[in-house]
Amino acid sequence: MSKTLRNLYMTVIALILIAPLFVIAAISFNEKKFLSFPPKGFSFRWYVEIFADDAWFGALQHSLAVAACAALLAVSIALPIAYCVWRYGFFYARALLSLGVSPFVLPPVIMALAFLLFFTTVGVHGKMINVILAHSIFLVALPLVTISLGLESVSKEMIEAGRTLGADDKTVFRSVTLPIIRPYLISGFAFAFVLSLNEYIIAFMTVGFTVETLPIKIFNSLRYGYTPVMASVAVLFIVVNVVIFGLIGRFGNLPKLLGAWSEER
Repeated sequence: MSKTLRNLYMTVIALILIAPLFVIAAISFNEKKFLSFPPKGFSFRWYVEIFADDAWFGALQHSLAVAACAALLAVSIALPIAYCVWRYGFFYARALLSLGVSPFVLPPVIMALAFLLFFTTVGVHGKMINVILAHSIFLVALPLVTISLGLESVSKEMIEAGRTLGADDKTVFRSVTLPIIRPYLISGFAFAFVLSLNEYIIAFMTVGFTVETLPIKIFNSLRYGYTPVMASVAVLFIVVNVVIFGLIGRFGNLPKLLGAWSEER
């Protein structure tokens, strides 16, 4: 395949992937109260409605709270497991590492059904803590991977040097290990935050209509017709995702986080 044909092929594929985003963005500025492309007029009213309407703004607050708490809890679970595997190689830590990755391998609907049955059995259903716990367990694989990659970049010689100078394990972790793996901690938090913010199936199965996150609110609103505010929420999601992954790409090691190991020289 010649260079011209290759470039043309890649351009066509890029346009196919990007075109739906442009359509959604255009619809979100539609002046009329219906989904129409090309848009009829131009208005920012649907973006304002996300924050002005109590229902939409409440769903936004729920989504942000759930995503932040779930991501923080996932990182809190992943850090000690990854550290024990890297530092001590405990067999039970390796087993926990495998268990932590396994939920993310299963289809979300399977995990959603499992969480629904569990919370229903214990008599706790429809509470925000349910979706926070479910998302943190389901997404713990992401910080497990990023933190493990960060720990692999820590030189064992630096650890031994710190211990030789009289520092205990806590001091070495706080002054040597933690500063090195901090970008990977933040990356794991960001990955879990973004996916929790966009997740619908597990959230719906664990809280139903009692706690509306933005994805649940979008699907509930479909019963009353299609309005451009749904497109505005979609654009808001896209902007948040682009900003977060852009920051990871700018200040983190995104290729390594995605599995591209640099060659040692």
